[in-house]
Amino acid sequence: MMEEERKKPNSDNSKGQSYANFAKYTGVAFQMMAIIGGSAFIGYKIDQYYDHKVQYVTAIACVLGVFLSIYQTIKQLKT
Repeated sequence: MMEEERKKPNSDNSKGQSYANFAKYTGVAFQMMAIIGGSAFIGYKIDQYYDHKVQYVTAIACVLGVFLSIYQTIKQLKT
C-alpha cells in the first residue's frame, strides 16, 4: 500500500501548475495581439492623417510590432 501512494503523482500540485502555465501563456498571447494590433492601429492613423495612397507606414508598423512582440515574449519566457 505504501508503494502505491508513492507512485501517485500529487494531482493537486500538478493541476495548479498546469493552470498557472495556461494563464501565463494565454497572457503572453494576448500581449502579442495587443502589441501588434496597437502598432497597426498607430500606423493606420498616421497613414490616414497624411493621406497616403499606399499604406507603407501601416506595413512598417506591423512588422515592427511583430518583432517587438517576439522580443517581449522571449524576454518573458526566459524568466
